Amino acid sequence: MTSAVTSAVANGIGTSPVRPDGTLKVTGEFAFSSDLWADRMLWGATLRSPHPRARIAGIDITAALAMPGVHAVLTAEDVPGAKHYGLEHRDQPVLAMGQVRYAGEPVAIVAADHPETARRAAARIAVEYEVLTPVVDGEAALDPAADRVHESGESGNLLRHVPIRKGPQDVTAPVVVTGEYEVGMQDQAFLGPESGLAIPAEDGGVELYIATQWLHGDLGQVADCLGLPHDKVRLSLAGVGGAFGGREDVSMQVHACMLALHTGRPVKMVYSREESFFGHVHRHPARLRYEHGADTDGRLVYVRARIVLDGGAYASTSMAVVANATTLGVGPYRVPTVTMDGYAVYTNNPPCGAMRGFGAVQACFAYESQMDKLAAALGLDPVELRARNALEPGDTMPTGQVVSGPAPVAELLRRVRDLPPPPPRDPAATDPRELPGGVANTTRGEGVRRGVGYGIGIKNVGFSEGFDDYSTARVRLEVVGGEAAAVVHTAAAEVGQGLVTVQAQIARTELGVDRVTVATADTSVGSAGSSSASRQTYVTGGAVKAACEAVRDEVLSRAGIAGGRLAGGKLLTASGEVVADLAAVLGDRPVERTVEWRHRPTFPIDPHTGQGDAHVQYAFAAHRATVDVDVELGLVRVVEIATAQDVGRALHPQSVRGQIAGGTAQGLGLAVMEEIQVVDGLIRNPSFTDYLIPTILDVPPMRIDVLELGDPESPYGLRGVGEPPTISSTPAIVAAIRAATGLELRRVPVRPEHLTGT
Repeated sequence: MTSAVTSAVANGIGTSPVRPDGTLKVTGEFAFSSDLWADRMLWGATLRSPHPRARIAGIDITAALAMPGVHAVLTAEDVPGAKHYGLEHRDQPVLAMGQVRYAGEPVAIVAADHPETARRAAARIAVEYEVLTPVVDGEAALDPAADRVHESGESGNLLRHVPIRKGPQDVTAPVVVTGEYEVGMQDQAFLGPESGLAIPAEDGGVELYIATQWLHGDLGQVADCLGLPHDKVRLSLAGVGGAFGGREDVSMQVHACMLALHTGRPVKMVYSREESFFGHVHRHPARLRYEHGADTDGRLVYVRARIVLDGGAYASTSMAVVANATTLGVGPYRVPTVTMDGYAVYTNNPPCGAMRGFGAVQACFAYESQMDKLAAALGLDPVELRARNALEPGDTMPTGQVVSGPAPVAELLRRVRDLPPPPPRDPAATDPRELPGGVANTTRGEGVRRGVGYGIGIKNVGFSEGFDDYSTARVRLEVVGGEAAAVVHTAAAEVGQGLVTVQAQIARTELGVDRVTVATADTSVGSAGSSSASRQTYVTGGAVKAACEAVRDEVLSRAGIAGGRLAGGKLLTASGEVVADLAAVLGDRPVERTVEWRHRPTFPIDPHTGQGDAHVQYAFAAHRATVDVDVELGLVRVVEIATAQDVGRALHPQSVRGQIAGGTAQGLGLAVMEEIQVVDGLIRNPSFTDYLIPTILDVPPMRIDVLELGDPESPYGLRGVGEPPTISSTPAIVAAIRAATGLELRRVPVRPEHLTGT
């Protein structure tokens, strides 16, 4: 029945209607959170620590308060409620109390009538620091003798240890390869900096308009820190200029509300680009040591690994990230014996947390590098080796979880291998854009070699390990202007992924109406969870679908029709006979239903063996990268990327392809250019001048092959799409560079000095 309705609905699921925000964004008319304005509005600014570790001996705000136009200067003593916040573990102070633990930690906040006045006032706050030696090495931080980043930590600097033990632990293999790998700190590099507007309410509460990924996640932390009941803190989603995980944690939310409540006036805060580098979490830097054992036919016998993630000064989501890195740490392969230990540790480096790929990125670079090394040791084709060990339905993961639903690992690999290659490089080409170094015009083609590499990855979809992962949707069907129309209301954050469009598509499909309004996301409706973990189309899409079905059933019941459906503004019997007009049945009695929807449950893993059904769904993507490398200058040009991904069902095919291309570009950035340079706990490149991200000249043509195999347990058979492209694109590009140079390349991003040895 659903497929019949789907095929008949214009702009329903499976089509690619124009996004309502699309034209506004490309013409510059879309209102982002940094564009917010209110009468009598003040501006907020933050004073941050210049030291990665220091005691605060004293704070003098006198000079700042004396400045004309300054309305408030607040410190930790002024926090009215809970002094700490955090997504999983509330260990991060609203404002530093007695000690700072990373460079950039907020110490005081200011409200003034002009943004420049606020910044100057913040600079006038005198803080006396007793500088301490920072803990900046993740491995060294695990030493019991190391200084503790948090004095109260019962386990020293260890945030979480995740052991995985599968199969007999004493096995050996005739072919063994080992490797040590390193992944640098990557930034989400969203274009819209952190910003929001807090407005004090007449009831003593506060209204916060904010760019975030999780409205209710923010709500709980903000209300507790303000000492207010949750119903007196009301959050609405403002225009979000990208996220990729960096908006899952609280940044300036509590600060803006504190200043607004203290002054009794609206307060707006907007971070500069430099401040944004200090104001959100980043991808965890990682050190990984792997050992792969195989038989002489290339069948994996065992994998042993140790993964250390540097979580920085505060917990954020590090405990979940390290669980992902380890539970997915052998890749999409069948491995009888697994011995793996993952560690997330505190240091005095910048805090790290969620970023697209969430632990799977770091592990994939290591295990795919190992698979290439193993293929070379066995004299096998890299794709064939991977295909021989590819997961299939019914196989077990390192956690013992059985893979259910399609797992087209071998098919994806062979599809990317068989796609047509790019044409050979023309030695006579004079266009610098076709050479490494591009328009910088640094090479004439001497010493340029081509390489091809492959990568495939695995990612869980949704929250894991027993988390109550659900979403709430409210759907109303009414008559507007003589026509049946629907209103969809959720708290799901549209962060650029196209969720608003998909919600409307689902409503059109299920209710058979053309006119659908998606209300602004806010906390007046129940939680939708975070726009992360590739989960929103799955979970909020499932909630919208279920709410629409509840509305449909009520309408059909009102008309006395059993087993019918809605289509084209009509009520139809199960056989397709039109029996009533929808608007006539509704009349002046709208139908509204609110539904909480959950996917099947997941379960915690065993703390000693890592065994358990931790994840709800797995997603897979494969990449083939072709690169040209100037081996004399250390310059890389990615010539083409081919990718294949199973998306289950493409609800909006154009957006699916956009997600795959965008995720691949982000993986390219990690492979060859993106890294936050942290030296002794200090960020050295907090700008888009010095932190390099791929531009239109760096991103190559892409061949995208989309499979729709369908997951029988998900709404419409869909799979989460956003993260898998970022995971396997990085190792594929590095493998291609290895093929061109013959170098081992154990670290990303690959820099020119890694290729030239200088």
